[in-house]
Amino acid sequence: MAKDIKIALVGNPNTGKSTLFNLLTGLNQKIGNFPGITVDKKLGYCKLAENKQAEIIDLPGTYSLYPKSKDESIVFQVLADKNNPSHPDIVVLVADATNLRRNLLLYSQVADLGLPVVLVLNMTDMAKKEGIDVDINKLSERLGIQVVAISARSNSGIDQLKTAIANTTPIATQTSGADMHMLAPESIDLVKSHLKIDNDYLALQLLHQHQPLNIFSAQDHSVFEKIKSSHNFESSKLQAAETIARYRYLGTVLSGVIEDTGAVRKFAFSDKLDAVLTNKFWGFLIFIAILFFIFNSIFSWSSYPMELIEYSFVWLTEFGHQHLPEGILTNLLLDGVVAGLGGVVIFIPQIAILFAFISILEDTGYMARVTFMMDKIMRKFGLSGKSVVPMIGSLACAVPSIMSARNIESWKDRIITIMVVPLVSCSARLPVYTLLISLVVPEKMVWGFINLQGLTLMGMYLISIFAAVIVAFIMKVIIKAKERSYFIMELPVYRMPRWTNVLYTMYEKSKTFVFEAGKVIIAISIILWVLASYGPSDRFENIDKKYAAIEAQKDSVQISTLERDRSAEKLENSYAGILGHVIEPAIKPLGFDWKIGIALITSFAAREAFVGTMATIYSVDGGDEEVATIRNKMRGATNPDTGLPVFTFATAFSLMLFYAFAMQCMSTVAVVFRETKSWKWPVIQLVYMTAMAYVASLIAYQLLK
Repeated sequence: MAKDIKIALVGNPNTGKSTLFNLLTGLNQKIGNFPGITVDKKLGYCKLAENKQAEIIDLPGTYSLYPKSKDESIVFQVLADKNNPSHPDIVVLVADATNLRRNLLLYSQVADLGLPVVLVLNMTDMAKKEGIDVDINKLSERLGIQVVAISARSNSGIDQLKTAIANTTPIATQTSGADMHMLAPESIDLVKSHLKIDNDYLALQLLHQHQPLNIFSAQDHSVFEKIKSSHNFESSKLQAAETIARYRYLGTVLSGVIEDTGAVRKFAFSDKLDAVLTNKFWGFLIFIAILFFIFNSIFSWSSYPMELIEYSFVWLTEFGHQHLPEGILTNLLLDGVVAGLGGVVIFIPQIAILFAFISILEDTGYMARVTFMMDKIMRKFGLSGKSVVPMIGSLACAVPSIMSARNIESWKDRIITIMVVPLVSCSARLPVYTLLISLVVPEKMVWGFINLQGLTLMGMYLISIFAAVIVAFIMKVIIKAKERSYFIMELPVYRMPRWTNVLYTMYEKSKTFVFEAGKVIIAISIILWVLASYGPSDRFENIDKKYAAIEAQKDSVQISTLERDRSAEKLENSYAGILGHVIEPAIKPLGFDWKIGIALITSFAAREAFVGTMATIYSVDGGDEEVATIRNKMRGATNPDTGLPVFTFATAFSLMLFYAFAMQCMSTVAVVFRETKSWKWPVIQLVYMTAMAYVASLIAYQLLK
């Protein structure tokens, strides 16, 4: 056995495959794309027995080798093509011990491809609780392979699995024992003869799905099509016949292997819970209540750590100005980098709380119930139940959510989902909302337990979801497609959340938020500080002469505000100020001034950049001697023409609506192009979302001002 072996994890959805992948690889993993295909590939590395190193790939979950989506098609492409970089030496097939018969259908197909297989029975502890006892030794003997019982959630049986993998011979070929040659014998023999292979089932599968495989020439594809047409090869009928034959075979294999111990099963409790949580009336009320609790908690629980972080950055800035030598580098570091970074770090508590709740909802199985519950409603608006997963995922980030739309079978449903997913408010918008809400919504409790700021935040998220649904309905009418969509989903069993997984998710997502957003924020902050600190030399010279004259007059009233006024005037005449004034006429009807205009431009790189931009601009605007929190600076900002506060309720609400509907960032545009393979859809998306944001902000400001 070679020192380095490739292992593919294969299995049905909801079998714990990804949990096992994380256990085997730990932090020694990376995510990329399959070569030439925009489908996520999770790679990791694991040490087996006798210090053998294994490369492990987590393939997308699928119920059989016949794909229903782009993700599922990857499984056959990797397993069938020996020249594929991800083609494994050994397949570890993860099966749910509570539903073994259905899970073994996929095993029998993989084994018939002639690949060495280790069968992993996961959730064996849950199977015993439900009164299901599996005779592991008898099953192993009948299948002729190693079978290992594990519980990925409780981390048991992992060492035995590593030993089993290490003792599996990669060069060995295995079959399930199900005879597939009988389905289309003449067609299979012709393919085997043409390709000079001896595997019946591989030949059958190639006739079913040779098109996605780029290992074949145009001539090969032509030969396959001729064989199919000349022998009346009806793919759908043969697939159905194969499935029936396999289940008949598996019934024989499992006879005497699975025993009902008579233990009291928990289905009754689970069914009662589902009757309430997926109820047409109570289910929605509970979902709204859960959302309310989440957004209420985001504000209530994060207030103290946010204040601590906020004042820590104020102290750091003051300390820096007191102890570092005066000059350009000090100002760049403190008023540019530190101020911009502070605008990101302050929101770590809220980001962590949001992702903790999302992780808990997914881990318990509730998120799947929400998807099931929303299917009928979504269909009326041109979406499927599977669209709910990307839309809920967009609460975190639109980019992976758009990519997750690949598992939607219908082209029309998939395109509509991609087009509306960016409307759902992501975590990058959270800093913008919370900053603006804290400026104009009082921090008080209603009825003693409802946080008014949390209620406002929930309202912004609901507005974005309603907008996505309405736009989807319009696109349903506009976009034409003949295909009919369907929705099949297996509801996972209810489980207690894995708290270590929740904590790890909080840490990983917060770290990603800080480092990914932080890189953009620092770059923007440096550029913005330069643009805001420098301008045309003649303008700056005139300003210096003006304030030198004022200082010479020794007017105590003017001198007391001299530095602040000089900084404000220089900012307005800087390159950033000039850019802001250029776009100000277009955004003034929305209630925005030129400073907000600068933030609108910079935040297209990343929505979080709005806060960093405000922090940098107001740090430059305030002068060296004035150090305060970003919220205090924005709260004290006044309109020079009217003398009224800049951030009134009308302006703040208008700005929040603009960010709710406008295209999120450049990354979203890029991923839509990559997923649709055309500039048509991202351009349409950018235009309609920008127009929608402008009109909504205009109406809101004009009505509320």
